[in-house]
Amino acid sequence: MRIAVTYENGDIFQHFGRTEQFKVYDVDNGRIVSAQVVGTDGRGHGALAEVLNELGADTLICGGIGGGAQAALAEAKIKLYGGASGDADAAVEALLAGTLKFHPDVQCSHHGEHHHHEGGCADHSHACGSHGCGAH
Repeated sequence: MRIAVTYENGDIFQHFGRTEQFKVYDVDNGRIVSAQVVGTDGRGHGALAEVLNELGADTLICGGIGGGAQAALAEAKIKLYGGASGDADAAVEALLAGTLKFHPDVQCSHHGEHHHHEGGCADHSHACGSHGCGAH
């Protein structure tokens, strides 16, 4: 298993399409055996699914993520755990323990806005998917 996390300063970066780094964890028998930080070479949004494919990642932990990127990940058969926040290492440990807090219906629907409020895109109280309006 190879888990990628959107990454900035030790934490889960909150906007998938703008992440500049992933921390990639190799997992064997439910334990982390190695980890490395990898840059995205300036690629963003849907192109990041290709970056994850190139890295051999089969799982992604991130904060907010838009519908197009979600579709690209699904097409690449990368399992998504969106709406997560906090320390990246702790999130991977929580995923392996089955206790990761994430939001399966996370959506980042306000591209172009600056995320100055607590929680960024992962604050699912303002995400379209959290109140059932459905379409973007």
